[in-house]
Formats: sequence, C-alpha cells, structure tokens
Amino acid sequence: MAKDSVEPAAQLLELHIKHELAALKGAKCRKFLHTEVQELYGLASRVTLRQAVTEEQIMGVIRRLVVNMELDGGIPELAGEMAAKVAAAPVQSTTRLGDVLSREQLTGFVEEILVLREHRERLISEVMAHPVYQELVSNIVYHGIINYIYEDNLISRSVPGVGSMMKFGKRMATKAVPGIDETFERRIKSYLSDSLPGLIGRSEQFLNKALSDSELHDSIMAIWKGVEDRTLEELQVGLGEIELQEFVVLGYGFWLEFRQTAYFDGCCEAVVKHLFDKYGDQPLTELLGDVGVTEEVIQTEVDTFAQPVLDLLREEGYLEALLRRRLTPFYSSAAVKKILAD
Repeated sequence: MAKDSVEPAAQLLELHIKHELAALKGAKCRKFLHTEVQELYGLASRVTLRQAVTEEQIMGVIRRLVVNMELDGGIPELAGEMAAKVAAAPVQSTTRLGDVLSREQLTGFVEEILVLREHRERLISEVMAHPVYQELVSNIVYHGIINYIYEDNLISRSVPGVGSMMKFGKRMATKAVPGIDETFERRIKSYLSDSLPGLIGRSEQFLNKALSDSELHDSIMAIWKGVEDRTLEELQVGLGEIELQEFVVLGYGFWLEFRQTAYFDGCCEAVVKHLFDKYGDQPLTELLGDVGVTEEVIQTEVDTFAQPVLDLLREEGYLEALLRRRLTPFYSSAAVKKILAD
C-alpha cells in the first residue's frame, strides 16, 4: 500500500514540474506575466501606501542600506575607472558643450540665479568682511601708494631724473635715520587700517552696482559664447586620469562621512514624512503615476527582462531545481499520501 501511494506521488511531482517549466517559457509565460501585472496594478489602485508600508520601515531601509551599510573599497576604485573611461570615450571629442546644455537652458538657469539677488549681496558682503580679503586690499593699496610716490607720480614721469633722485633720497634718508622706512611703512599701514572700513564699504557698493542683473547676464552669456562650440575633450584639458580618480575618491570619502551626519538623517526624515503626508492615504497607483510608472511601463520592462532571465535560469537548471525544492515536500507529505491511498 505504501509503495503504491509513493509511486503516483512521484509521478504527479514530475508532471507538475514539467507543466510549470512549459508554462514559464514562450508565449505562455508572456501571457502569464502580463496577466499578473494587470492584476497587481489593479490591486495597487485599491491599496494605499500606508497599508503597504510604514514610515518607520522606509527609514529603516534608508538607515540600513544607505547610512550603515559597509561599502567595500572596490567601489571608489571601480567608479574612478569608469569615470576615466567616460572621460576618454570617443564621444568626448565629437560632442560640443552646446550639445549637452543648450543656450535656452543656460538662459533659464541664469535667470533663476539672478533672482537670488539678496543671496548674491550677502555673499559679497561676507567676502569683503573676511580678514584675508581685507589684508589683500590693504597690501594692494599700500604698494600702490609706494609705487606712486617713488616711481609713477606725475612729476617723476614729466621731469627726467626726478624718479631716480627720489629713490636716492630715500636710500640716504634711511642711512641717516635708521628705521625711517619702518616708521613710514607703519604710518601708511596705520592710515590704511583706519581707512579700510570705508574702502571696503565703497568696494562693496561698487561690486553690487557692477554685478547688476544685466551685467551678470551679459557677462555669463559672453563667456558661454566663447565655450559653447568647444568639445568636451577640449574643456577637459589638464584633467588627467589620475586627477579624475582622485576627485572620485575624495567625493566618495565625503559621502561616507556625510551619510552619518544628523543633517542627512534629518533630511531623509523630512522627505519620508512628506511622502506619507501626500500619498499615505492615496492608492499606490497615484504615487506610481506621479513618478511616471504606468502599467504600460511595467509591461515593457517585464517583456525586456523577465523572459530572458527565466530562459537563462532554465538553461542553467536552476528553475527545475527550484520547482523540485518547492514541490517535493508537498508531494511527499502525509496528506498527499493519504489522498492517493484512499
């Protein structure tokens, strides 16, 4: 009795596996997949985002896979190699900058940037207030005064020999009164230090006026006119493969640290919260549609990838082994044996 019950079960197992393998290829498989996509898309029109997943689950995925996941050192190496291949690709020598970014697109970006006038003025003000810039201005003005006194003033240029005599007089005065140079320099720099706030203020006013919307627009478009017909290869001159890979490594290092910051975590939380505020109680198809994922898009990708992958899995024997692992316990179960025995 036991032998008779096992034999039909084994036969049914083989028949079932054969049936599934036949159903997962060709037109039958394509029809099956299209039907399931239709059914799933229909289900997505009734199921909301909040029913399918929670905010905590999404944040958990971000923290596990984006923030905490250990990334192997081969990633920046591979990225650097790919960047070098892209930079050396033949298309770089045949593609103009204008082919990548049109004049109309650039104009749109420039106009949006010009709207940020307050930010531009604040940036100028902060640059002017920086000690390095103030020291630069002070040194330029100081050397301008010295050059004018000893070399470039109207008298020196008009009367032959006066410039040389002034320099000679300076040397003699220095010998007669040691330290006079330092005293003179100190007094000029003290005067410049007192005058510097006014100089900086006038410089800031000048820049804000000179960098008007129209001036900036015309300057940027003039620069663009000079580079839009140059190829990307020409624009990359001086950027070697080593330097490019170093930039990739630096960018990768920045990302590894940035993803661990509280700022990044806060940004992710804000985005996920907004996603659920907007789509949490809406059908999943609303979210999919807003990001351009329609049923037709899914069907196209299923046709492109699903069938070839299933064919490969069948050729490698994986698909049959999977079906056996999945179905053998059922056909070997006591329940099946009992039914066949009865």
